[in-house]
Amino acid sequence: MSVIGGKDASTVVRVIKRKDDSSPIGLLKETERGQSNDGSEEWRRLERLKKRHGVSIPPGDPEDPYNWPSSRKISIGIIFSVGQLVTLMSSSITAAALDDISADLGIGPATTQITFSTYFLGLAFGPIFIAAVCEMNGRKNIWIAANLWYILWNSLCPVGYSKGLMIAGRFLAATGASAGITLTAPVMADMYRAEKRGKSLAIATFLPYLGPALGPIVGGLATQLIHWSWVFWIVSIFNVVVTLLGVAVIKESYTPVLLRRKAIVPQEASPLTARQWSFWHDIISRLGTNLLRPVQLLVQRPIMQLIALDMALGFGIYTFMLSTFAALWIDRYGQSKLSGSLHYIAISVGSTISAQVGSHVRKNIGNCDDIDGVKGKPEYRVPYMIIGALIGPVGLFWYGWSAEYRVAWILVDIGAAIFTCGSFMLSQALLAYTLDEFGDHGASANAACRLLSNILGFAFPIFGPQLYEALGYGLGNSLLALLFIVIGLPIPFCLWIWGKKLRAIGRLPA
Repeated sequence: MSVIGGKDASTVVRVIKRKDDSSPIGLLKETERGQSNDGSEEWRRLERLKKRHGVSIPPGDPEDPYNWPSSRKISIGIIFSVGQLVTLMSSSITAAALDDISADLGIGPATTQITFSTYFLGLAFGPIFIAAVCEMNGRKNIWIAANLWYILWNSLCPVGYSKGLMIAGRFLAATGASAGITLTAPVMADMYRAEKRGKSLAIATFLPYLGPALGPIVGGLATQLIHWSWVFWIVSIFNVVVTLLGVAVIKESYTPVLLRRKAIVPQEASPLTARQWSFWHDIISRLGTNLLRPVQLLVQRPIMQLIALDMALGFGIYTFMLSTFAALWIDRYGQSKLSGSLHYIAISVGSTISAQVGSHVRKNIGNCDDIDGVKGKPEYRVPYMIIGALIGPVGLFWYGWSAEYRVAWILVDIGAAIFTCGSFMLSQALLAYTLDEFGDHGASANAACRLLSNILGFAFPIFGPQLYEALGYGLGNSLLALLFIVIGLPIPFCLWIWGKKLRAIGRLPA
């Protein structure tokens, strides 16, 4: 196989075919410097894979996830999207049923809030294990196993009306459900190049962002028309269907795992016991390294600490609102559980706007060339972060003071939608920044970000009722908005000014 041209040759494209096969098996592009930024970036990617794994993918190889047909990419994206929808539905599905759960389990308001928020604690720690395994064995197998784990424990939550089983079941179910939020963005990054990542994330996040509305609505319907225990069983049945579809549709997309499989050489001459020992020694060694990676990133990389703090603050306030939103309509406005749960549609409207409209903004901003011709620098995600960090507090002030004076319901819903839109815009831009920086270890970086986010997601709802009881909705939300402004708003500006230097601190050589 030969390539035409030398150092000064213009771009040459040649399709090489096997003698016994009429289908193209390779497409080599030699790009003149300065003419094709995408081509040179592709060559750097292939050289990096060769250096790290000892084997690479031929340019244009149809087995490379970047080169998969659009139909396959979209199908896989939809399956992961629906799986993540289950995660987000489960996080809020008990909101409208908390009073009934409290009565049947014989627990007080504080413990009832723990049964709600302990789900987020599971989402904090589940991604560490899931990210470790997926960077060893790929995305598909751990996604299937995690979904089966979720189905088991989510189905057991209401059994026996046990307080202990309810709290433990919610926690363990969330560790499985965390596969959705841990793997969706990395899988999109596996299949789409950086310049198309905004579009891919829009595909993958369209359905999940309906979860905050669908969860309480399904929960309100089940609680009012059947019984609150069906809140858990309905979602489990739905996830069984999603998992079966995933088994049939999803293909492994993690390139380093595909390359390791490609590089495996049969060692039939070695004794079985020696091969077994080598296999398990390698598994244990890599599992330990990968389990520690999210924590190491969070401790050793200042850029991760800033991203995690900003994302955690927005997510903590968001879960605070999820846990108290139904009570606002039931207790303060005198509405039924079903009517109160319908207001969660406002939260989904805000998140959907941020996902779909925002994807076009992120694409246009994130693909700019800088003065050196470098395309898609992580810092070009920052303008979108700033927009979200400014919109979020506005929504909190609007929502809080509208609820305080019991004005028309539509004004309260608009405020909630504005806050949700701003919060999700910020988190999406932070996630895109993280994927741009950490590449192959995107799942571990995502897990590191989510760790602090979900710890605050667990803590904030517990003191929600007490905060509103002491300060009211107006002052309570104003306090949260000021916290957002003081801590959340400066971080995007720090990333814009010092982002390149911060990213270099603690980075290992490629």
